[in-house]
Amino acid sequence: MVKSPNTRHTPGARAGRERGLALVALLALMTILMIAAMAAAPSLRHQAKRQRELETIARGEEVADAIRAFVHYTNRLPTSMDELKEGAPFGTKKIQVLRASAACDPLTSRDGECGEWRLIKATDPALVTFVVSLGKFANGRVPATNDPRLQALANQLPRPTAILDTGTSRDAPCDDFGSSSSGPFIGVASRSCADSVIAYYGIEQHAGWVFTPFYR
Repeated sequence: MVKSPNTRHTPGARAGRERGLALVALLALMTILMIAAMAAAPSLRHQAKRQRELETIARGEEVADAIRAFVHYTNRLPTSMDELKEGAPFGTKKIQVLRASAACDPLTSRDGECGEWRLIKATDPALVTFVVSLGKFANGRVPATNDPRLQALANQLPRPTAILDTGTSRDAPCDDFGSSSSGPFIGVASRSCADSVIAYYGIEQHAGWVFTPFYR
């Protein structure tokens, strides 16, 4: 009578099979984690961009407030960002009106280097575009500044009603901005031409965000 072969697995064979199953399970887990990371990456980039935009708005508003303060102390507009950073002359002293960090645009700052704001002059096409967008956002009513010191300079700026009557609608000018020239400026804008995550007064392009104490 022939005996059937012994089909029981030895301890070594059983351990090898268990290691193989563990390896398959580990590979499956790594695959799931990789897919989850790839799916989360766009969301993380989106959130990081949103945080930079929030910081840009905060710093831009600081610059706008600094321009307002500079006008209060000097009865004139600043002529350069350096002048605004140095402070407003007040007797024999200078009053600080702007933090050094706010003088940098977060959207264009790279590797620790300060991103340069674009200075917006009273005749800048970007200001016209901003006022048009602001009027649409406010249902045709562009707010005028109620600050007496700023009102004295307001006649240098585009008249909101004249602009809004044209029905003009266009994106912010986004050519090669170059270096900001010196001369009186009423606000700043980013040099980034990218579309934004946040809509600032309904504007969804970084270059169209004008930060100014006027039209408030």
